[in-house]
Amino acid sequence: MQFDLDKEISTALANWKSIIAKYQEPSTKEAIIQICNSFIPYIGLWVLMYFSLNWSIWLTIGLAFINSFFLVRIFIIQHDCGHQSFLGSKRWNNMIGFVCSLFSSIPYKYWAKVHNHHHGHTGQLEERDIGDINFLTVEEYRERNWFNRLRYRIFRNPLVLFVISPIVYFTFSNRIPFMNFKGMIKRIKWSQVRNNLIILAVYALMGFLLGWAKFLFIQLFTIFLFAIIAFWFFYIQHQHESAYNQWRKNWDFVVAAIRGATYYKLPRMFQWLTGNIGIHHIHHLSARIPNYNLEKCMKENPILTKYANILTFKDSLKCIQNKLWDEQEQRMISFREFYRSEKKSPLS
Repeated sequence: MQFDLDKEISTALANWKSIIAKYQEPSTKEAIIQICNSFIPYIGLWVLMYFSLNWSIWLTIGLAFINSFFLVRIFIIQHDCGHQSFLGSKRWNNMIGFVCSLFSSIPYKYWAKVHNHHHGHTGQLEERDIGDINFLTVEEYRERNWFNRLRYRIFRNPLVLFVISPIVYFTFSNRIPFMNFKGMIKRIKWSQVRNNLIILAVYALMGFLLGWAKFLFIQLFTIFLFAIIAFWFFYIQHQHESAYNQWRKNWDFVVAAIRGATYYKLPRMFQWLTGNIGIHHIHHLSARIPNYNLEKCMKENPILTKYANILTFKDSLKCIQNKLWDEQEQRMISFREFYRSEKKSPLS
């Protein structure tokens, strides 16, 4: 049944390149508008947070929550620049993307390379640990001993996955200048080192001018909230129940994009605050479509969403239980489902 659906998707979207072609054209006007309505509110709220610490730390925390979404918008600009889709000029994309990285604290070129690899291999089980949140298949988990099963269960705990992992990722993973793709030698990425040194210099200057305690509290707490949002979106967009995961020999790019990535249908305000990244199925079909064109592309071409996995925020909360990829049923399952199945198995 699933094979028939995948074949139907491939057939229905055989002309996908011609459908999306016109939406891949960047707009300088739209790009400038997005820069203004992302950076200006972020900087304004940051300044307000700085002064609010004199009045109430709870007010500062509330403002940080709002500002973390504007940091998401800044990161989406960085993300599009990494895809060379935000503007038509490679030079300007790289300049703006680099500036965004000073706000997001995520090294521009290093992250873009990892993320572009993810786009070219999303849904391939051989590549699931590059640019995405790792997971095990049912068979892989079954073969683990009790200690490695425990390690995996701890890793997939929501507190670890959405709170501790973002801290580790932002604090260490983006600072260590190594990238290890399978089959390639680890090599130092100078762009990552440079990015980190400049971020460190900017932080040192701001700490000296504004006071270390105030600056670090505001900046790091805002980045922490932004990191949680980012991890949540990455998880929801690729590890929903009806996801798409295949070994390379059976993998299909179009199906991986449309069925492997969700359309995270959020209230309009949150769709705007998150730079339309919830329209993830179309983004994966073509990363060259700038985020400000995604909604238009979706509305004018309903065929692109006909086969997509549509999730509301309420629906997405159920995805927290998704722990293992079941190759037989072609869906994500919970640990409870796994152990229930093991008890019923005649081989158990």
